Amino acid sequence: MSPLALEARALRKVFGGLVAVNDISFVVREGGVKALIGPNGAGKTTVFNLLSGLYPATGGTFLVGGRRADGHPPHLIARMGLARTFQNVRLFGNMSVVENVMVGWHRRGRAGFLSAVLRLPQARSEDRAARAACLEHLALVGLDRRADDDALSLPFGQQRLLEIARALAGRPRLLLLDEPAAGLSTREKADLARLVRRIGEGGVTVLLVDHDMELVMDLSDEVLVLDHGEKIAEGPPRQIQKDERVIAAYLGEEPEAPG
Repeated sequence: MSPLALEARALRKVFGGLVAVNDISFVVREGGVKALIGPNGAGKTTVFNLLSGLYPATGGTFLVGGRRADGHPPHLIARMGLARTFQNVRLFGNMSVVENVMVGWHRRGRAGFLSAVLRLPQARSEDRAARAACLEHLALVGLDRRADDDALSLPFGQQRLLEIARALAGRPRLLLLDEPAAGLSTREKADLARLVRRIGEGGVTVLLVDHDMELVMDLSDEVLVLDHGEKIAEGPPRQIQKDERVIAAYLGEEPEAPG
């Protein structure tokens, strides 16, 4: 059995009287791509927000790389090896492309605040190392030639790639991609699919949320389906495509009763 990059146990989130995530349990095995899908309002992004520490869980636990992570703030969960992107691209508009990626890299740095402010040799050395490493991440996503351009000067599709490069700069073991194909052209989606495969080949496990079913089914080893905050199906893509509960959830119909 493959080691687990992530294990969620009875994960639950309640907002007031609304149960957004209802006792969901699942695992993500290292080295694979797992997709989390479901209709709008199913609870997918809420799960991502729980796993990345943006929301405290109402109940349940989750482990990243075997270490319990629930109850920890986002920066500590990131240190455990989890990184994520967002549905709405979040870049630093006053920074260049490479500087945005360096933000993700600097959590690995060892130079202290005072060293950085005074521009001491250790801080300068780290900056050179950071830029070199971040240029490699930009090359992976095809943006190395635009390293010194303003981040917001990039077309929308390239901004999404930049956000992925920034997430990878922290060297995560698990990468959460939240709607990475949203707003992309057909060609950009094909480029994204190749990138996700390269990320997996590089040893980073991927948990993916997206509404593009062709992309999801093509990339994923396993698919987890949510509806109204509950897990209704889980398994390989071919099995999920034939599951009556999944079909009913997407079509807004009740599955037929047996007999």
